[in-house]
Parts: sequence; C-alpha cells; structure tokens
Amino acid sequence: MHLLFTFLKRNICLTLLLAFPLSLRDNIIYIKRAGSLHKHELAEAMEVEQEGLVEHQPLEQDDLNFEKWKPKPKPKRTLHEKIDDLKTYLWNAETKEFMGRSGKSWSLILLFYSALYIFLAAMFAGCMCCLMWSISPYAPTYNDRVMPPGMTMFPHVDVAHGFDIAFNASDRSSWRKYAKALEAHLKPYDDGVQDRRNINCEGNTYSMQDDLEESAERKACQFKRSWLGECSGMKDKDFGYSKGKPCILVKMNRILGYLPGQGTPVNVTCGVKKGSTEGLGEVQFFPENIFNLRYYPYYGKLRHVNYSSPLVAVRFPSVQYDTQLHVQCKLNGKGIINDSPTDRFLGSVSFTLEVGA
Repeated sequence: MHLLFTFLKRNICLTLLLAFPLSLRDNIIYIKRAGSLHKHELAEAMEVEQEGLVEHQPLEQDDLNFEKWKPKPKPKRTLHEKIDDLKTYLWNAETKEFMGRSGKSWSLILLFYSALYIFLAAMFAGCMCCLMWSISPYAPTYNDRVMPPGMTMFPHVDVAHGFDIAFNASDRSSWRKYAKALEAHLKPYDDGVQDRRNINCEGNTYSMQDDLEESAERKACQFKRSWLGECSGMKDKDFGYSKGKPCILVKMNRILGYLPGQGTPVNVTCGVKKGSTEGLGEVQFFPENIFNLRYYPYYGKLRHVNYSSPLVAVRFPSVQYDTQLHVQCKLNGKGIINDSPTDRFLGSVSFTLEVGA
C-alpha cells in the first residue's frame, strides 16, 4: 500500500506540473529548493523571477501606439486671456499680492536692499574721505613724471602723423593753419595779460618760494609775447610763413618742483637730424636760446595759478625751398638726457620741414 501511494503521489505531481505553465512550474521548483533558505532570500529570488517574466512578455499592440505618448499641444490663448493673466500677476485681488508677492514680502525686500545700499554708500564715502584727507591737493604723494623733462613744440596741427610742417609761401591756405595755432597758443602771453597777472622778475636764478605756507599762492614771473621778436606775431601776423621764413615755439614740459640745469641755464640747439646741413641755413632764437632759471621751480596749478611756461622761438630765415628736412631741437644742460632710444620727446623734439615757393 505504501508503495502504491507513493507511486500515485509522484504521478499526480508530475501531471500537475505538466498542466501548469512553465513559470509556475519553475516557481514550484524554486519553492522546493528554497525550503532551507531564509524567508528574506526567498522573497528576493521570487522578485527577480517576476522581473524576468515581465521582460520576456511580448508588447501589446496598444504599447506600440506612440501617438498617445506625445505631449498634447497646449491650447492657444487669446489676447484677452493674456491681458487678464497680466492683470492678475500685477494685482491679485484674491490673495492681495502685487507681482506675485504680498505686502509683507515687498516690505522685507525693500528694507533689505535699502540697508544694503546705504551701507555700501557710507563705506564708499568713508573711503573717499580717508583718501582725500591723507593726500595733499598741492603736491602728489608719488611723482611719476619723468626726470629730466621732455620737450614739445608748436605748431602741431596733426600730432597723429607727427610734427610735420609743409607749406608753400605763396599759398595762404597751406600755412594759415600753422599761423592760427601759434596765435592761439600765444594769447595768454600778451603783454597786457602778463602785466595784470604776473610780476616782473630779473636775474637768472631760481625763484624759490618754499618758505610760504603750502596753500599760499606763488608769484609767477612775466614772460611777454613781445620778447619773441620776429616770431611774436605782433609785427608779422603770419609768423614768417608768408615769406618762407617759418617760426616754431619750443618749451620744456612742466615738472612739479624740478630745478633744471642744476644751477646753470638749459640751452636749446636746432639742426638737421638726417641729411645735409646746408639746406637748413641760419637758425635764429628769440628772446635767446636758453630757459631762464627765474621761471623755476614750478609749484603746481593750484599754487602757481598764473604760471606761464617760458618759450624759445626758433626762426628759419634761409631754409632751402622744395627740400624736405628732418630737423631736431635739443635741450642741453646738466642732468638733461636728449638721446633716449625709447622716448623721442625726452629732452628733444623732431619734425620735418618743407618750404615751397
């Protein structure tokens, strides 16, 4: 009986396993094999098996309909609806909000930014006050101006292309711009202006005024236009250009507290830089070819209010016509550098001169 019962039991189990789907049969096998496994491990094994079954299930026809997965287009809004939304954004009567924020929120934001910008403005004002308190308006703490001085000339009507002077004596339109530039530069040197503003100085020594208070105004020595003789523009309004005998003005750049020449006047010389020297001919200087020491030192525009830089007028009365000349004027004196390879305006100035009949 026992053997018969065992045989029937096996046949019935076999029949049931064959009748069920494969997945269920596998589950029964797993259950039998997992009799000795922990319940947690058994649950993980069942979950993996179910995921495998899902992956192997064929897609239904409805899953292949991709149209249903596309986002539905938003309905077009009319202009009236947009205006209503804008009005609601600006002022929502239901929530009592202006531009999406309540009155309390706006108050906190305005308070925060007001305090922030007031603090920044106060800090900036404090820094500026400390800076202005620590520096002197009359003399710079650090002087980065070149020592010795540079040199410049007038007229210069087109600095972008260098100091070029080219004209025909018989053509007024070719040299009128040079005469106008010289006239404009010499206006502050008129004799009447110098008599009213500055004092008459004599001698050839430095005009030291360091014993005055820092803020006290320094007296400036007169430099009158009439001293420039043929290049003053008083006798000849054309400054010699209409006669083919042009004039130029040269001066040293202003440097605060600088004493040029170390007690000896700095002189000026002009000559041909390139080519033959015969084409330039005679060179005349007015009032003389030196910078008098009585105009130095310079105390700055706040203290030397009416200061007029001394000038040296250079006249070329016998220049060769229709010849381009490269002319260079130099400063010469103790402590003067006039041959710098990197700065062509340090102690000298170069220009081209071409005079036509």
